[in-house]
Amino acid sequence: MRKVLLFLLAITIVTTIISCNSSKKGRAGKPGVEGEVVVTQKSQQWNSKRPIGMVAIPGGAFVLGQSDMDFLGTNIKAPPTTVTVSSFYMDDTEVTNAEYRVFVIAVRDSIARSLLAERAGDEGGGDEGLGRYAYLSKKSDKEQSAYQQMLEERGGREGYDETKKLDWKEPLEWNTSRYPDVAYAEVLESLYYPPEERFNDERALDVRKLIYQFSWVDQLEAIKSKGRGEDFIRREAIAIYPDTTVWLRDFNYSFNEPLFEQYFWHKAYSKYPVVGVTWDQARAFCAFSTKSKNDYNQSKRKKLDRIFPYRLPSEVEWEYAARGGLENAPYPWGGPYLMDDRGCYLANFKPKRGDYMESEKGFLYTAPVKSFHKNGFGLFDMAGNVSEWTVSAYNNSSYVISSTLNPYLGNRIEDPRKVIKGGSWKDIGFMLMVSERDWEHKDSARSYIGFRRVQTIPEGAKTKYPKIQKSQPL
Repeated sequence: MRKVLLFLLAITIVTTIISCNSSKKGRAGKPGVEGEVVVTQKSQQWNSKRPIGMVAIPGGAFVLGQSDMDFLGTNIKAPPTTVTVSSFYMDDTEVTNAEYRVFVIAVRDSIARSLLAERAGDEGGGDEGLGRYAYLSKKSDKEQSAYQQMLEERGGREGYDETKKLDWKEPLEWNTSRYPDVAYAEVLESLYYPPEERFNDERALDVRKLIYQFSWVDQLEAIKSKGRGEDFIRREAIAIYPDTTVWLRDFNYSFNEPLFEQYFWHKAYSKYPVVGVTWDQARAFCAFSTKSKNDYNQSKRKKLDRIFPYRLPSEVEWEYAARGGLENAPYPWGGPYLMDDRGCYLANFKPKRGDYMESEKGFLYTAPVKSFHKNGFGLFDMAGNVSEWTVSAYNNSSYVISSTLNPYLGNRIEDPRKVIKGGSWKDIGFMLMVSERDWEHKDSARSYIGFRRVQTIPEGAKTKYPKIQKSQPL
């Protein structure tokens, strides 16, 4: 009996020592503190960092739909409905030519680097010439990790994996007189139009090869099927170069050749909204923006959180943002007039039959972004300039059948008609009303349709919202 008591006493002493040590360190191989299921780290509120060029739109309720006389008798398209929208960030302007060119150039460089890395892998080579562009795993002097070896064995040269990371620090050379070797010249030459397709023997990039690949999960279909896995991963390859011929196709009897030739690439149009992009190309730009930011966050020594994806706004988000905090106002600036008290037009649109000059600045077509006043939320050109793609499928009854909380009919990617909002430089004033609805086929590119991105702000995030300037209707 005495031996048993001594044994129990020894166990008690050891347990006490472990408990004391555990309380000092916070944990001893077990969850929680002192055996309790509690968070060991000090809980902190998550701060939402505002993306560059975006403004924070505070969530709220508003009356969705037509708030003024419906001159076209289309009340069925937008019956007034009170709805609630969550907070989100939104681009303060439409995506510009300069911003979209960053996308095009990045895709071009990525394709070029991939082709160079594949060629370098096939031919071997050292650290000179083509060998400078080999995959990082082929150039590294360090021994591969077990994980990298596993990927190499499983993936081989099929698809993308960790062993096929490109060396973006190695600059590309596009000047033909500075090509490092013949193999490099052969790879880059494959990105240009062949001689028989060149105009005036001009060496131009074959834009048909500028294809961006991305993937997303069809969550609605997965939920309906009660499943998950690769069956619901949608992989897309989108030709991302804007259709510059829209300036000629949309207006057959107008001399728009200068815009066809120069609008997208010329520096004079850098701050103008990009046009000639389809709904899918706008989505591809959002996917690229998301990946670019996440890659940057993961490249930091202290890795940053992955961001909420950039995306196109829903139709209701767009209308809520366009109103700028004003209730029952027909236009982003209030209304009911299209001019201010000095007789200046408040947006870029077609004011009269045959008259496209809405200001002394002389904007015949699109205008540089921020040429007109911003609305109460700090957003420019929510009326006029170019109409804008939304993610929403067009349905006459969508306001009736959708929810009143973040109304949305789902990502019906197969639906050919998508809602566009805002009116454009070629439209009359009625089309600029925030409640006016229009649609276009998602595979159509137009000289009067652009887009802007949004990003969800999670509930409970600490976010600094701008002070809403609720100007009075004019």
